[in-house]
Amino acid sequence: KSGKKVQIFSETYGAGEIGLASYADQALIQTGGGVMFPGVYMEEMFLADTLAWAGLKADMVQIGAYKGASEQMANAKPSPEWSENIDQLLSSLYSNMRDHVKQGRNMDDAKLDRVMEEAWMAEAEPMVKAGLLDAAVDLPQLAKQLETTYGGEVTLDSSIGEKEHAEMDMSNPMSLIALFSKPPQAEPTRDTIAILHIDGTIIDGDSKSGGFGGGAGSVGSRTIRNAIETLKDDDHIKGVVVRIDSPGGSAMASEIMWQGLRSLAAKKPVWSSVGSMAASGGYYVAVGTDKIYVNPSSIVGSIGVVGGKVAMGGLFEKFHINTVARARGPRAGMFNTTTVWSDAERELVRKKMTETYTQFTGRVTAGRKGIDLDKTAAGRLFTGNKSIDLKMADKVGGLEVAIEDLAKQLSLGQYDVLDYPAPKSLSDSLGDTLGGMIQSPNVGAKKELTDAAFWQVPAELAGPQSWSQIKTGIDTMLLLRREPVLAVSPSILIFKNR
Repeated sequence: KSGKKVQIFSETYGAGEIGLASYADQALIQTGGGVMFPGVYMEEMFLADTLAWAGLKADMVQIGAYKGASEQMANAKPSPEWSENIDQLLSSLYSNMRDHVKQGRNMDDAKLDRVMEEAWMAEAEPMVKAGLLDAAVDLPQLAKQLETTYGGEVTLDSSIGEKEHAEMDMSNPMSLIALFSKPPQAEPTRDTIAILHIDGTIIDGDSKSGGFGGGAGSVGSRTIRNAIETLKDDDHIKGVVVRIDSPGGSAMASEIMWQGLRSLAAKKPVWSSVGSMAASGGYYVAVGTDKIYVNPSSIVGSIGVVGGKVAMGGLFEKFHINTVARARGPRAGMFNTTTVWSDAERELVRKKMTETYTQFTGRVTAGRKGIDLDKTAAGRLFTGNKSIDLKMADKVGGLEVAIEDLAKQLSLGQYDVLDYPAPKSLSDSLGDTLGGMIQSPNVGAKKELTDAAFWQVPAELAGPQSWSQIKTGIDTMLLLRREPVLAVSPSILIFKNR
C-alpha cells in the first residue's frame, strides 16, 4: 500500500510460500528448486479404542455439539457434527487459498486446476512457464535480477529485523559466550587453496550439526551455495578442493550444489577429494568438479534415485488408533501417512523419479567424459580403486595429495589452506551440542529444544560407529516427509564383537 515493490525468493515453494507469493509483485525461485502444491490435507486420530486397549476410558463432558475438543479421546470416530464442522472449515480454507492464488497469479479455476495437477511435485522452470511463479534465478544472481526489475543498481540489506545488541553485563557468567557470538573469521591474506566440506546427509536450506547424537549431521544447499559465492569472489582463493563424505540425500539440493560448483569452476579450478563415501547425491556433487580423487576404500557411485513414503496404517491399527483423512485438491492425499500409493499415484512418482534419474545421469556423463553408464549406473557401488578404471574418478590419493597436486598445477609457492564454510561460533556450537538448552545473552531469540537429547540414549547403546550409520538412515527416512524422491545410497552397518 505504501507503493514499494515486494519480491519473494525461496529455494522451494509449498502452499504457504505460494499463498504468500500471491500478495507479492514478483515470486522468484532458486534455479533447480522445487514446488510442492498438492492441495490441503489433514488427518485426525481418534484414540478411544487405544485407551480401551490399555484399560483406560476418557469420561468427558462437552457443551456444544460441534465443539469437538473431547472427541479425540472419547470417540473411536468423529461424530456427524464434528465431521460437518471440520469439513466445511477445510473447504473454506481451501477455497480461500485458491482465491488468493487465482487473484495474485491471474488465473481462473480451470488454469489453477491444471497447474495443481502438476504442482504436487514440480521443478522450478515448468511452474514459471505455467505462471505460478515469475522467474527462476540463482541466489548469487538475485541482486542482478532485481536490478532488471528496478532499472538500476540494487544493494541487499540483510540487517532489517535484527535486534541491536545491548552492552554486555559482565556480572552474568554467561556473558562470556557473547564474546564468541559471531563465527570466527578466517580471511585469506595471500594465495590460498580452499577446502569446501560437504559432510553428511544432503538437505535443502541450511546445514545442521549432529548434536549430542553424533554423526556428521546434514549439509545444506543454501550453506554450500553461500560458501561458494565467498570462494568465487575472493581473489586470494586460487583453487578449491571439495572434500566429500556423504551418502547423498535430497536430489534437488544435490542439483543446486552441482550448479554452484559449475559456476565456481568457470572462474577457478575445482577438484574433489572423497573421504569414506561420495555416493548417490554425494557423487552427484562430485561430478560437478573437474577432477576427482579417491581413497582406495572410498565408496563411490550409487547413481540412482529412490522415492517413497512410510505407510503407518498397520502400526496405527496395532495400537487401535483410528485415523480419519480429509483432503481438498487434486493430489492432496498423496502424502497421507496411513496407506500406500494407488497404482496411478505410484506411476506419477515413478515418472518423477525417472526425470530425476535422467538429469542425474546427464550430469554424470557431462562431468565424466567416456564413462559407460551401462557398467556404472543403476545404483552400482564401487571402491575407489575400481572407480579409476571405470572413469568414475581420476586418481587414488587422499586430501593432502589433491591439495598438493592442485598447488603444483597452479604453480603456487607459499600458500595457505582454509576450510569452508566458516566454523560456527562457540555459542552456536554449544547450542547444537546441548540441544538448545544454553544461550548467550543478547545474541538473538531463544533457541528451541532440538532433537539432540532425544537421540542420546540410542546413540550410546549403538556405539559411535554403528550410530553414525543408523542416524544417517533415520535422517534420510525423515527427508521423505518433504521430498518423495531422493538421491541417497543405502547405509552399510558394520558390527564388531566387544
